This record gives sequence, C-alpha cells and structure tokens, in this order.
Amino acid sequence: MSAILSPVISSQSTPAAANAAAASFAALTAKLDYLSAADIENVRLAYRFADEAHLGQLRNSGEPYITHPIAVAQQCAEWKLDAQALMAALLHDAIEDCGVTKSELIERFSAPVAELVDGLTKLEKLEFNTREENQAESFRKMLLAMARDVRVILIKLADRTHNMRTLNDAPRTKWTRISRETLDIYAPIAHRLGLNTTYRELQDLSFQYLHPWRYATLNKALLRARGRRRDVIKRVQSEVESAFVNARIPVHIFGREKTLYSIYRKMSEKHLSFAQVTDLYGFRIIVQELTTCYTAMGILHQLYKPLPGKFKDYIAIPKVNGYQSLHTTLVGPIGTNIEFQMRTDAMHVVAESGVAAHWLYKATDPDSDASQRLGAQWLQSLLEIQQETRDAAEFWDHVKIDLFPEAVYVLTPKSQIMAMPRGATIVDFAYAIHSDVGHRTVAAKVNGEQVPLRSELHNGDVIEIITASVSSPNPGWLGFVRTGKARSKIRQYLKTMALTESQALGEKMLAQALRAEGINREHLSEDDEVHHDKWEKILRFTGNRSRADLLTDIGLGKRIASMVAKRIVTLLAETGEKPDALTMSRERYSAHESVSQGALLLDGSEGATVQFAPCCRPIPGDGIVGYLGRGEGLAVHTDDCAVAKRLQHRDSERFIAVDWSDEPVRAFETNLLVTVSNGKGVLARVAAALASAEADITHVEMGPEPAQNATDLRFSVAVRDRIHLASAIRSVKRTPSVLRVQRAKSAG
Repeated sequence: MSAILSPVISSQSTPAAANAAAASFAALTAKLDYLSAADIENVRLAYRFADEAHLGQLRNSGEPYITHPIAVAQQCAEWKLDAQALMAALLHDAIEDCGVTKSELIERFSAPVAELVDGLTKLEKLEFNTREENQAESFRKMLLAMARDVRVILIKLADRTHNMRTLNDAPRTKWTRISRETLDIYAPIAHRLGLNTTYRELQDLSFQYLHPWRYATLNKALLRARGRRRDVIKRVQSEVESAFVNARIPVHIFGREKTLYSIYRKMSEKHLSFAQVTDLYGFRIIVQELTTCYTAMGILHQLYKPLPGKFKDYIAIPKVNGYQSLHTTLVGPIGTNIEFQMRTDAMHVVAESGVAAHWLYKATDPDSDASQRLGAQWLQSLLEIQQETRDAAEFWDHVKIDLFPEAVYVLTPKSQIMAMPRGATIVDFAYAIHSDVGHRTVAAKVNGEQVPLRSELHNGDVIEIITASVSSPNPGWLGFVRTGKARSKIRQYLKTMALTESQALGEKMLAQALRAEGINREHLSEDDEVHHDKWEKILRFTGNRSRADLLTDIGLGKRIASMVAKRIVTLLAETGEKPDALTMSRERYSAHESVSQGALLLDGSEGATVQFAPCCRPIPGDGIVGYLGRGEGLAVHTDDCAVAKRLQHRDSERFIAVDWSDEPVRAFETNLLVTVSNGKGVLARVAAALASAEADITHVEMGPEPAQNATDLRFSVAVRDRIHLASAIRSVKRTPSVLRVQRAKSAG
C-alpha cells in the first residue's frame, strides 16, 4: 500500500471506473514503442493481474486505485525503463494491499520482477520520523536497496512524484509531513542520481504544500514578470537564433524559467525581494558536437557581454551525478541577466534523466554501455560505506557529508581549477594552495568583490587571496574551517607561535626578576663558557632541557621567575659574583613609584601569551596587575578587579608588575552599559554616537527579556585608552533617549 494515499475499498466497480482505468492504460501502451512485442505483452499481463488485485479499491480522489500504478509505470516508461521495471511499477502495491505473495509473483512474472516488487514493498514500510535515529535507519535501508538495484529507487521516485501530484486529495493534516519528507529525502536522491526534471518538480510540489500562501504569492509575481518580460525574451531568442544562422551552426534553442522553489530559496538565502532576483529566465542551446558548445559560447559572448565570474565549465569537469554543460550568464538588451546553457543531445539526456539515461540510451542503442557508468560511482560508495560502518547514525552522517554535497569547483585568478568540499571557506582555499598562503591570509576577493574570510565557496567562484608578511593565523578560524588540512595547519602554527611568544615573555620576566635581585642580563650571558656551565646547573635545578624551554615555562607560568632568579643568585654567589647593590636598590625603590622601571611594558603586540582579562577588560590608562596562571600565560587585570583581588589573596607570588607602554599599537576592548528610554531608532542613534567618537563596536547585546520602557544595551567597544573611552561616553550621553552610560566591570 502506498505510504501516502491509502486505497479506499469499494464494494462495486462502476463501468465509468473501468473505462477510466482502460483509458489510462491505453495512454501507457502508447509510450511503450521502444519495447519488443513480447515485452509489451508481459507488461499487459502485469496490468491485468494488478487490475484484478486492486478491483474495487478507490483512491481518495474517487478514481480507481489502478490508475496510480499505471501513472507510476508511465513515468518509468518516459525514462525508457525495461519491461521488468514497468511490470514492477504496475505491481508495486500488490503484495501489501492485495495479499499477493512473493512466491506467486515469482511463479507468474519471474524472480527479478518479484524482487523489485519486494524491494518496493519494504520501502513502503519505512516511516521517516523526525527522530534522527529512526530516520537514519530508514534512510540506510533505502540507500542499500538502491545499491542492490537502482530500478527500485527509480520506481519509488516515480511513485512519490505521482503521489505528490495528487497530494491535494489527501487529508490536509498529512501535507506537511509528506512534503517535508519529500523535500528532505526524495528530492535530494533525485538530484544525486541526476534526475533533474523530477528533482525540480518534487521541490516545487513540496513547496506548494509546505507554504501554500508563499507559493501562491510567488506564482502570481512570476506570472506578472513573465508578462512584462515576454517581449524581451522574444527579442533575445530572435537575436540568438539569427546569430547562429549567420554562423551556420545548427542548434535547438529552448527557453528555461527558474522554478518557484529555487526563486524562494534564493530570496531566503540572499535576503532578496522578488524584484532583485534577476536571473528568472534562461536558454538551453543544444548542439551536435562537443566542441560546438565552446563555439556557441563564443558567439553568445560576441552578441552580449558576459557577467564576470559567472562562467562554469561542467563539460571539462562534470558534476558527480554525470551532469555536463557550459553555463554562462550574459547581460541582455535591457540589462537583464540571462543564463545560457550549452550542451549536446547526449548531455541533455543525462542532464534531465541522470542515471535513468542508461535505459534511454539502451532503447536507442542496445550496444551502448558507456552510460552504464552513470551513477555507478555513487552506488559503489554506498556499499563501501556500508562495509565501513554498521551504525545507522554514523552511516547517515557519512551520507550527508560525502554523498549529498557535491564538490565545489573554484578558480584561482590564473584560472587554475581547484576542487573543494561543499561548505569549505576562503581560509580552507588559502590552505589548499599552500600552508604559507593560509598563514599569511588577511583578506580575499571573490569574483572581484571583497568578502569575509569565513565566506563559503560556490561553484565557479574566482578567488583571490590577499596576504601580508606580518599576518598570522587567527584562533577564531578554527570555528569555521571545514578541511582537515586547514584545521591541522592552524593548530600547529598557533602551538608553535604560543611557544615562541611564551619564550619572549619568559625572557622579559626573568630579566625583571634578576634586576630585582641585583643581577644585570650581561652577568648571565650564555655565550661564554663560564656562564654556559652556570646555565647547565640552573637547568638541572629546574629540570628543563634547554634555556629556551625554561624561558617558555616561565612565560606560561609553569615556573615562577622570582624563584628561578633567587636560585641563579645562589649559583652566582658560589662563583664569587655578588649582586649589584645599585641595580637592586634602584629596582626596589622604583617598585613603589607609580611607574615601575622594572615592570613589563604592554603595548598590545604580545600575542596569545598575554590575555587581557574578560572580567574587567583593562585599557591603557587603567592601573593594572599581571597574574601568571599555571601553564596559561599572563593574564592582565585592572588593579581594582574583584577577581584579581581574590587571586592575589590566594596566589600572591604569581603576581608580577606590569604597566602600559607609552604608545600602544592597537585598540583595546571594554564594555559599556547604556540605559535607554525604549523607542524607535534608539539603538541606531547610540551606535551612531559611538561611531562619531571613532569607537568600534565589536558586540551588542540587549538581553533575553522583552523590551521595557527603560532597556539596558550592552556594548563591547574598542578604544585607544581611557581618554578615548571618556570621549565616547560623553558622545553617547548627549544622545536623545539615553538615561545613563557607564563602563561595565565585573562585580566578581
């Protein structure tokens, strides 16, 4: 029984019903001219058996139930499937609905037909629930049935297509579930098998029943647009036909209109209005020879100007489902973008029918076996994945990642084609070129326009990577890169850089601690042999392999610089060297001044080793203290931060003197709490006030609670120093509707 439209049992079969069934079967036999007389007779026998089995059953529309199997067989006949598949299509509901056994079908119609019907019956029993594990197991069964015999899924897709065409007769309560299942499961399978006509129809039908109002509105808009642009389309077709006549190239030209669902999806994904979707119409140009496709493209490019970055060569690099065509988008007579697709007759068959093209070719050329490879790659990969994993959820993940998405083909500025996985970003592309390019990436252009580094790649994109010698990978990249190469290279670089930065910080901290003990750096050079021996003793004491390792440990907080310095003083005393009293007294005296000569100076260029604490967000001008976490590097807090005070009470020996450099090299983030009187445009006015004060907004938060008369807005802003922050606060205070502005610090 169909999973969607169950048959209704009727006690009588009316003459009108019998005539309707006979008429529909006559329409089927008219499409069977590619079969032999013996095959047609076998199909007729299957029809008679199915007609008797379903006698008295009606569909929800009131038609005899046999009209549904006939409609499924008609679709299969359009794909030129063989007689066995057509017989299975006619009998696909016989086992479940009518009590017919598999053995009976084997006896009457042969084992292959019975196996197909049995496979379809098992598919009918699948229930696609929203729960992931059930859906995964059901989907797995379907894919494995496909892998055994692709005709099973072709008949199933024909069955689902007819059920969707007649979904209006089903109870409205079933519309959403069935349409969502079709959109999520069956349409992608049709696309993956190259059945593009079926794929587009299933998408549009699902859209119609999932969002009836949106479908109707878009349909009206498309009809109006069709009327307005009819003259332009006729003019384009006439000019194109004339151009090919003058070039003496025989072609067939067909108009193509974007489907409603593809328009809706483009509007949703790119946040466009209907008027902003410019590529509603296109043309397919069918030529005789493969090389003529490229000649045809040249003629079109002479006729109209091509849109940069919109040329795609799927002939040289076919899609995974076998699709081949040249795509180019041209600017038409009145500035309308029009897509042209150039392909041969053979390519057109594959483009519309995909894996079913095997039977289409076989019908016209029985000796042709090249088309048998269509879809084989995917079906083989299903079996390989099945062998790798027995877990349904894991299998589902593999299918979603490796089978549904196609490779994305992108180009370098020098027109080198590179294949990237679906979902890959600009950063993935940069690392695919070379690790050094990825490390130095600062910006990118796609089709001539600058885009964020996290932008996903699309087919045909021309990507230019902009690098800078001073740039380095951002830890935030790990949140959006998709390829394993990019992820591993970024992690490796960050780890190496962290060690290098930690070593530099450790050297500064040890030098500061030594000065506090009266030892200048030149007293402990590692260049001469005497001090080399001292360093060996120090490393034996600390347990480090090298001086670099020791400095790195100090920078990471694994060693306390003051304790290492005291040990060094002890070792120096053993060789008769004494601390310099002047250095010691100057260091200890200056420690009580507001600016300590011995403090670590921070200018914002320290890298990942120095973290400015998020609890208090210090900025230049604030009094600050440095806390050396165990293995976490240096955390900088404001001197009045409650968190820092608690840490100081517990781990006072881990605090070191830090201060701001006179000339910080970058802006620093801090938080502002702005209380406003709620109203239209308040957020925009506050943002404009901050912008006028040259304070960059890095984050805005309004809180989860509904807006009240007075609402708190929380801004993270980047400022140069306290003076700059005060200027920004004054600017916001002057804004209408602002009740109060204050710098937000953690209360601990």
